[in-house]
Amino acid sequence: MTERRRYRRKPDQFVVAIQLRLKMDALIYSKWGSEQRCKPGDWIVDNNGDIYTVDADVFERTYREVHEVHRGVYQKITPVWAEPARTSGEVASNSGLTQYHQGDYLVFNNEVGSDAYAMTAGKFESSYELDE
Repeated sequence: MTERRRYRRKPDQFVVAIQLRLKMDALIYSKWGSEQRCKPGDWIVDNNGDIYTVDADVFERTYREVHEVHRGVYQKITPVWAEPARTSGEVASNSGLTQYHQGDYLVFNNEVGSDAYAMTAGKFESSYELDE
């Protein structure tokens, strides 16, 4: 039985992002205990100092630019479904594998449980609120 619940990003939580509109091969980097990959068109996101990439299609579907704040500032506009991890492990994201520990949150961009990533409990709870 899953404990997955629907959450929304808190209204005061923004990210700074830039799209990689460069002619290039895949960008490969280490994060979350594994090798990550992004491709041309994906986004580099600065989430309060936590830097990572987001797939272009996912970013376009889930974020909107907040023009009244400043160009390049975005807010997540779609809900996520999340649950605390019962054990340590790893989850496949669109960029690669993400390792997590017991008590971290497993987060999904859709209700069926795909398009996954993991966040520490502290980071998740400071960024999201229940949307039920």
